Amino acid sequence: MKASKLATGSKCLAMALSLLLSACATHPGNVLAPVAETAPGASKVDMLVATTREPVSDPGMLFSGERATAISMTNIVVSVPPDKTRKIGEVQWPSRLPGDPVKDFVTLKTEELASENRVLTWLKRNRGPKKRVLIYVHGFNNTYSDAVYRFAQIAHDARTSAAPVLFTWPSRGSVFDYVYDKESTNFSRFALEELLRQAIRSPDVGEVTILAHSMGSWLTVEALRGVAMRDKGISPKIKNVVLASPDIDVDVFRRQLIEMGPKRPQFTIFASRGDRALAVSKWVSGDVDRVGAADLRPYAPELKQLGITIIDTTDIKAADPLAHNTFADNPEMVQLLGQRLSGQSLDTGDVSLADRVGVTALGTMRVVGSTAGAAVTAPVAIVSPAARRQLSRQFQQVGTSFSQTVNGQIAY
Repeated sequence: MKASKLATGSKCLAMALSLLLSACATHPGNVLAPVAETAPGASKVDMLVATTREPVSDPGMLFSGERATAISMTNIVVSVPPDKTRKIGEVQWPSRLPGDPVKDFVTLKTEELASENRVLTWLKRNRGPKKRVLIYVHGFNNTYSDAVYRFAQIAHDARTSAAPVLFTWPSRGSVFDYVYDKESTNFSRFALEELLRQAIRSPDVGEVTILAHSMGSWLTVEALRGVAMRDKGISPKIKNVVLASPDIDVDVFRRQLIEMGPKRPQFTIFASRGDRALAVSKWVSGDVDRVGAADLRPYAPELKQLGITIIDTTDIKAADPLAHNTFADNPEMVQLLGQRLSGQSLDTGDVSLADRVGVTALGTMRVVGSTAGAAVTAPVAIVSPAARRQLSRQFQQVGTSFSQTVNGQIAY
């Protein structure tokens, strides 16, 4: 039996790695060296990049996947090709260097911001009249340039009116370095905490939305937990946290919410039961469900009480074979994400919208610039009463005291 189970596990791992490798696109790695010109009709994304990666001398890379002993701040401007030559949701990597700004994403500027004053100058220039900031935390298997160009695509296609800030942690950009990447998120928790606390303290920041993907969701929620524990709560400046395909153990997520306390932002989770990358993560992580792949639809009442909205993307046509990047590479989903980030509700009067996009949203939320909640609901799937009671018990303790004793056991 054990030999059979081991053989099955080995086959699963081999298939998983094969699938992951087949999903990896090849593109030039050193695309960050600035080009002299952009193209007529092209758009510019002017972002601030904070990283815990080790700097390198190559101007096309800037930072490696190794861990640094300090946080580096860089201003990067990316040119996005004219709308008529591209599709929403696509990062158009150059096939050769230098890239062609008519059809490729290219870098126009990279500038080290070596002082707090220079960071503040950038923020004042980009924050807009409502002082909004969007912080993006990437996921597993991302190089520095992967993270920069993906965020440029998201910021452009979602059309958010917020200063774009990327937090990029030391990922080696390899499917074989899952454990290293996971430890790198632990390594970077304090740095992201400090970035969030500085945004909270700054009079130049009015509202903050955080968008995190995959393994970056774990880092984000851990950092928020740290902020809450250090500051006895999370500032209302952080209005909303969007977790796309979160690679977080469901039991750990419950603990994180409890330890944040009642003063926490609204959460929106983009999840897919067909996410193959998270299926691999579940297998690697002791067969415990990941938040981004669990079927949470039956638990609408519990999640609604916690201020958590679930966007079910299972039926969305995915552009990648893993169905792990749908939030960013499916055109309709990117537009939906933009609505979430800019404060628009899905309740537009078009009753077919949810069916057309293939989305189920449960619960309520607030987003940057909005105090209104989205209220799109769908029938709850029929599940066993035992399963419903189990998840209900898991989440009913969120926000309560640690010292409650039930049936001779201390609630944890």
